[in-house]
Amino acid sequence: MQKRHTPILAAMLALAGCTVPAPDDSADQTRVGNVSEAVAALAAPGQDLTTARLLPQDGCYWYEHSGPVETTLVPLRAVGGSPICTARGA
Repeated sequence: MQKRHTPILAAMLALAGCTVPAPDDSADQTRVGNVSEAVAALAAPGQDLTTARLLPQDGCYWYEHSGPVETTLVPLRAVGGSPICTARGA
């Protein structure tokens, strides 16, 4: 039975490393381009941090990707590929 829970525990530990604490000021944290140094350090290269923002709907950071046809919000990703989200309160 313990072998079945090991992959789940390992995945939870890996994903927990990609969370950042939510900033105190809720109005300031959702402003476009206002990402903390901790978030900037986690972010993989090639993402436009000047357009990044925290979306309150899912608690994750998103940035604007300008493609050849349209500009789209894309999840801000860490170097490992997982999305950067705030820690949720219990």
